[in-house]
Amino acid sequence: MKIFGKIIKILALVYAALFAVFYFDLDGKFLYYIWEPMMIKRFDNMKREDNTKTPYEEKDILAADRD
Repeated sequence: MKIFGKIIKILALVYAALFAVFYFDLDGKFLYYIWEPMMIKRFDNMKREDNTKTPYEEKDILAADRD
């Protein structure tokens, strides 16, 4: 019976934590205030080739390689 009571207490704590995350929208706040700025900082600073300077002949060759 002791183990059953401990399991119930643990499940109640997990439920309370998940309810707090849902009620205060903590997952959305995490994504908006922490995750998105990190991803913007990372991917906006990546080096990329300027696709507008690639001649059309090379674009056709690259497209044929993908097929």
